[in-house]
Amino acid sequence: MKLLLAGLVLTLVVGAQAQWYRFPGEAARGAKDMWRAYGDMKDANWKNSDKYFHARGNYDAARRGPGGRWAAAVISNGREMVQGSSGRGHEDSAADQEANRWGRNGGDPNRYRPNGLPRNY
Repeated sequence: MKLLLAGLVLTLVVGAQAQWYRFPGEAARGAKDMWRAYGDMKDANWKNSDKYFHARGNYDAARRGPGGRWAAAVISNGREMVQGSSGRGHEDSAADQEANRWGRNGGDPNRYRPNGLPRNY
């Protein structure tokens, strides 16, 4: 009986802490953040702004929670894998991934903001 009660308490505590049911919503909103950053990058069409939008998309997505952080990692890694196989330089891909990690880990995306980029981005 004590073992059953201990198992039940452990399950309730772990379940309450994990909040696993939020993960899919966070992931969907994180993917939307990544898509918005991509659209803003295309709309801005600003020289040397690529790393800024990488960091911003990952930053916004990761702020959604574990699901958003997961979505940002999957999207960023998938994008770099596809673009890496298209003949793009390894150095550029590595710099993109560094910006992705910076944003995903809570770093300020403005570290990569190019001079003169309009404030609405």
